[in-house]
Amino acid sequence: MTRPVTAGATTATAPPDVVLRPGPVSVPAGRRRPAADGAAFGEVFTDHMVTVRWTAADGWHDAVLEPFAPLELSPATVGLHYGQSVFEGFKAYRRTADRAAVFRPLAHARRLAASARRLALPEVPAPLFVAATEALVRQDMDWIPEGDDRSLYLRPVLFASEAHLALRPARACLFVLIAFPTGNFFGADARAVTVAVAEDHVRAAPGGTGAAKCGGNYAGAYRAQEEAARRGADQVVWLDAVERRWVEELGGMNLFFVYGEGDRAELLTPPLTGTILPGVTRDALIVLARDLGLRVTEAPVALDRWREDCAAGRITEVFACGTAARVTSVGRVLGADGPWTVGDGRPGPVAGRLSAALAAVHRGEAADPYGWCHPVDRDPC
Repeated sequence: MTRPVTAGATTATAPPDVVLRPGPVSVPAGRRRPAADGAAFGEVFTDHMVTVRWTAADGWHDAVLEPFAPLELSPATVGLHYGQSVFEGFKAYRRTADRAAVFRPLAHARRLAASARRLALPEVPAPLFVAATEALVRQDMDWIPEGDDRSLYLRPVLFASEAHLALRPARACLFVLIAFPTGNFFGADARAVTVAVAEDHVRAAPGGTGAAKCGGNYAGAYRAQEEAARRGADQVVWLDAVERRWVEELGGMNLFFVYGEGDRAELLTPPLTGTILPGVTRDALIVLARDLGLRVTEAPVALDRWREDCAAGRITEVFACGTAARVTSVGRVLGADGPWTVGDGRPGPVAGRLSAALAAVHRGEAADPYGWCHPVDRDPC
């Protein structure tokens, strides 16, 4: 039996219902899907996707849960030519055979809306965003892998789908939600990563799109990431575009610096100045750290201070965070004047403590006083 998943009345001004469109799937319903352990991040996708259309005349309409399949687009699609496209990334975690928990979908809906505003795209209403999430997770629940570091990664993308090449915002857009099973972004073994400082490239400038999760930010980072990889690094460190001395973030992850040890440890993270992506995991870790009694300060961090404070032993740990990698320690930094080590070069205890606290919320093993986990149950019919 199939039923609509309600997101609101179907009108030009309210979000439409998400309706299941039957079609062939790769594996019979009810059978556990592969966990994609041997696949690279984002290579093996679930059986279904959600698509929703928007036009300036009709608003949001035609919300459909359907089999995963190629999209039919004109070669003149605006999103292909002018990059009018934004996306998100968040996760669903298995609780039982018939229940999953999606982590902070409303926060991701709000961030997608903010990104859409910056790129002159229509905002996806939060009820529609959540209804699409529920529909896909419920339908493809058997794809959610088991295990502490495993989850179902959800990827919504909103792009201009109108076929025209005039230099104006599109009047037709498409919202697509797909998913894939995943483990830890840096592999199953916990390790501290090596990062390289970007010397010749910048990620974002004041007044630009640094705070938006848009495709161009990532395409523009590929060259620096490749150069970092040739130097033996896992990720690139971005500096500010004006003075080229203030640490901003890693490629796709926010940064935290740990001063001191144990219960007296203090955390420092660069502030959200409009050039840094406001990470949902970053926000959660700030809350969890303060709940654990740790002091957290949002303040600028200079690159030379990072190096000097590591050499003096004042910085004991550095870790990055994001949806894909959760909490990942930084063990070594490659700078223009040579490399340096953070702490003893291994994952630190504060990062481990916060990672465990976050995972406990994900898995339902700890209290969720902030209502971050959104439950989704398998359709009983």
